[in-house]
Amino acid sequence: MNVHELDPAPLVVGGFMALAGLLFLAEPFVQPIPIDGVPVPVAALSFVTLAVALDLGAILFYWQGERTAAIAHGVAGVGWTLVVFGPLLGSNALWLLGLAVVIGGAVFLFVEMARGR
Repeated sequence: MNVHELDPAPLVVGGFMALAGLLFLAEPFVQPIPIDGVPVPVAALSFVTLAVALDLGAILFYWQGERTAAIAHGVAGVGWTLVVFGPLLGSNALWLLGLAVVIGGAVFLFVEMARGR
């Protein structure tokens, strides 16, 4: 495979997801980062990065005509975005809705994979 043949969408999305994982794993070793005077745990920033990765994946895969990948990333992106914004807005309902979307999407993907689609 030639470097010029690499598809940038999975590389960009994968890069953001890798960054999210590294931020999450760094949590025990890194002090909270002050943002606007409020100390924010690094794990919380990993959730934001993961939401960005999934939302970006939905857009990039949609533009490439990869409908299934776009839908999967979109559902997960909406869920993680709600998981991030729920606590920021002080809404337990948004957080729970986001969690339900993430879990429901994961169960749907598992069932579809088990069917062999």
